[in-house]
Amino acid sequence: MSEAGNNPAPEKASGGYRVLARKYRPSNFSELIGQEPMVRTLTNAFSTGRVAQAWMLTGVRGVGKTTTARILARALNYKTAEIDRPSVDLSVPGEHCQAIMEGRHVDVIEMDAASHTGIDDIRDIIDRVRYAPVSARYKVYIIDEVHMLSTQAFNGLLKTLEEPPPHVKFIFATTEIRKVPITVLSRCQRFDLRRIDAAVIKADLKRIAGLEQIEADDDALAMVARAAEGSMRDAQSIFDQAIAHSAGNVTAEAVRAMLGLADRARIVDLFEHIMKGDVASALQALRALYDVGADPAAILTDLAEFTHLVTRLRFIAGAADDAALSEDERTRGLEFSRTLSVRVLSRSWQMLLKGIPEVQSSNRPVSAAEMVLIRLAHAADLPTLDEALKSLENGQPAPGAAARANGAPAPGGGNGGTAMASVRMPVAPGGGQTMRLVEQAPAPAFVPAPEPVQEQQSVPVKSLADIIALADQNRDIAFKVLVKRYVRPVRFEPGRIDVALTEDAPKMLLNDMTSKLRAWTGRSWLVSLSKEEGGQTLAEVETTRRENAFSDARADPAVAAILARFPGAKIIDVRIPDAPAAENEDADLPVEPAGDDDTDI
Repeated sequence: MSEAGNNPAPEKASGGYRVLARKYRPSNFSELIGQEPMVRTLTNAFSTGRVAQAWMLTGVRGVGKTTTARILARALNYKTAEIDRPSVDLSVPGEHCQAIMEGRHVDVIEMDAASHTGIDDIRDIIDRVRYAPVSARYKVYIIDEVHMLSTQAFNGLLKTLEEPPPHVKFIFATTEIRKVPITVLSRCQRFDLRRIDAAVIKADLKRIAGLEQIEADDDALAMVARAAEGSMRDAQSIFDQAIAHSAGNVTAEAVRAMLGLADRARIVDLFEHIMKGDVASALQALRALYDVGADPAAILTDLAEFTHLVTRLRFIAGAADDAALSEDERTRGLEFSRTLSVRVLSRSWQMLLKGIPEVQSSNRPVSAAEMVLIRLAHAADLPTLDEALKSLENGQPAPGAAARANGAPAPGGGNGGTAMASVRMPVAPGGGQTMRLVEQAPAPAFVPAPEPVQEQQSVPVKSLADIIALADQNRDIAFKVLVKRYVRPVRFEPGRIDVALTEDAPKMLLNDMTSKLRAWTGRSWLVSLSKEEGGQTLAEVETTRRENAFSDARADPAVAAILARFPGAKIIDVRIPDAPAAENEDADLPVEPAGDDDTDI
């Protein structure tokens, strides 16, 4: 992606070296790889004359936002001896092209919002937009990292952005699109520049290597492409560093040593040891990778990536055609995808996601990584919680437990010399369930039945009022408020409650009701969300009752006479005495402090 097609631009006479990211920066839309949807949209817009007044370019670092902004400015001001109109076809350099791409054109103003954040900087732009361009067709303002502008600066720009002069165009670029006010976004055409696929990055790096006359292994280029994480600029910078590191012959070993990566083939071997439950071999493989310079956290990260790859290969046959994959990853990954269950793969993925931060934050990362691998190897063929419970209900050993109890190896291999005898899952008093692993011992191959729950005396629950009463008895005021405010009753049956929830109800409210009712009543409850609308919440019932009481009070002749006798008086409360003739009824009436203008009843 050079500025002159496929041939690299000549070096300056001074002999100064230009890094690959600058030397091969795209200069037209045909060289801008990985952003075909945006190029197609702009091509159609320019061909029909539907040129916008402002564009917003967003995406991660290194995908080409600033470069795209310059190419777009060049397209807007494209002019040759034959063409004098905005054009996406920039194959022939125009009058203003070189100056724009080098960032020195007088009518294309680039501003870094990170260092020009205030309203004064925007006011300067607003003052200058009224003047026509000096030589180009449009005066183009390119504002990079636009999310760094202050609130005042954004507000000051709104009017000019909505109704700019016909000779002015705005191009914004940002990595933090969420920080840009919606009032600004609504005035721009937005383009989300995508992460570039690793296979596309690898192909372009191979082209650059050919232009630079550099020998580079395919595996080395694949490592660089993966390390770039979708950023072409990062890939070119890493490749530049790899060329210097390997003295012009870029090999996989050199890139691996430079980046502290693990050998991908050894990662596959490590994965196989773990899936077999071979702890000793897994620890030896980890130590071997560490001894050659691989970071423990990077090893686990690569292991997680391979676990994800095997899972994808199980469901997506075409995933093996990815050019960024090594031959070992492709062939052996397909084998694992056919033999390993989704249960094993998903559990391994979750354990690795939890283990990687542990290794990164540990002051002994190798030891932490070893402990993660030990957990993985022992848990590779353990049953899930649902499977263990189902087997216990049927009076059978949990899947995988019987084989280990009888000394048989786990599916896919041994268990590293430490087999697990059984999985016992007692029900905790609070309703939760715990899993305890017991080491192998000469014991019967059956699993004892779970201990029964000691139920308390059953408490009837026939309405929301009963639930509120239980919350009062257990002094759970927060739960009481949630039930009164968000729950609409639908149906109450023994052991089952159907309710509807208000739109703003907490997501875990039904789970809380289930667990608290179980603890308070001594029996299991099924609390489900009904599709019916349900009745009023207790809070709505209280509000309606209070409004009716006030309405009845206002209609009472005695109260109406009092309100008429004392202008400004108002009803603040309504109380109905328990007995027909209460002594000292006036004592129940609230007394307002002296000096109020209004008389309250």
